[in-house]
Amino acid sequence: MAKGVNQKLKIIYLMKILLEKTDEEHSITMQEIKESLEAYGIGAERKSLYSDIESLRQYGMDIIGRQMDRTYYYSVGNRQFELAELKLLVDSVQAAKFITAKKSNELIKKIESMASKYEASKLHRQVYVAERVKTMNESIYYNVDMIHAAIGANSKITFQYFQWNVDKKMELRRGGSLYEVSPWALSWSDENYYLIAFDSLEDKIKHFRVDKMLHIEMEGSKREGKKCFDEFDMAIYTRKMFGMFGGEEQMVKIECENALAGVMIDRFGKDVAIMKKDGEHFAVIVKVAVSRQFLSWVIALGEGAKIVGPESVVEQMKKEVDRLTKQY
Repeated sequence: MAKGVNQKLKIIYLMKILLEKTDEEHSITMQEIKESLEAYGIGAERKSLYSDIESLRQYGMDIIGRQMDRTYYYSVGNRQFELAELKLLVDSVQAAKFITAKKSNELIKKIESMASKYEASKLHRQVYVAERVKTMNESIYYNVDMIHAAIGANSKITFQYFQWNVDKKMELRRGGSLYEVSPWALSWSDENYYLIAFDSLEDKIKHFRVDKMLHIEMEGSKREGKKCFDEFDMAIYTRKMFGMFGGEEQMVKIECENALAGVMIDRFGKDVAIMKKDGEHFAVIVKVAVSRQFLSWVIALGEGAKIVGPESVVEQMKKEVDRLTKQY
């Protein structure tokens, strides 16, 4: 056997060649395997390659061998991720507003590396990151890591919080003074990543956009709000928030045309109680944070939906309609 500087890595490079150059639709011959190894400075005899391929099979690789005419072909069958699963991951990265365009492209490159070069080209054709709305805060990954570390350490955190001004510059809220909260969970909602935390000063649960948090540090003292979060349901919380804008939580009754049943189920879940009113209408009673965003959501449903209770929320809707009328 010819000796090369990478000879001890032969089986690893063999695995790399099979994963990169083959899939269910593309195969490679033994001669092509030898030539590919030689490109890495590795010489190999057929007998040793047969043994290496068998070792990789025992390791768990699904290496398929089949003969066509007088030539034997090798390819990798089942992989850790199927092409459809990788496409789903790429779509998720592209759609995530909280991931910057730069990081999106980096992540997609890593996802492509889990496919053969042929399948990677199919994934690459799906990449349309540049024109999507993306966060501009590159530190979000470190933010997420720090929040997870604080949750694991049962520690409060401090941070600064910012908003964008008309000059497209960061503007610190509260004049730059630190926020101090007890982190309990992270949620991906409305295309953004949110920290769900307990604010002991106001004695309530709050949420913060992770990409708008700066200089997160573990405060050291133990988290508070455990009693609130023992009964906390993330799905219910995100369902009653509209655009993650806060408001007073109230039970609201909405009357709708039957055609909007799917809209109500999509928004409030399949367990939402639908009460038939007549042959063409039904009503739902849901607990929501009544905010301007919630009212706008109902308005956007058009004539098919109407808030009918409680009277205080009906009055809020009337005032919102009056405000819009004056504005336009």
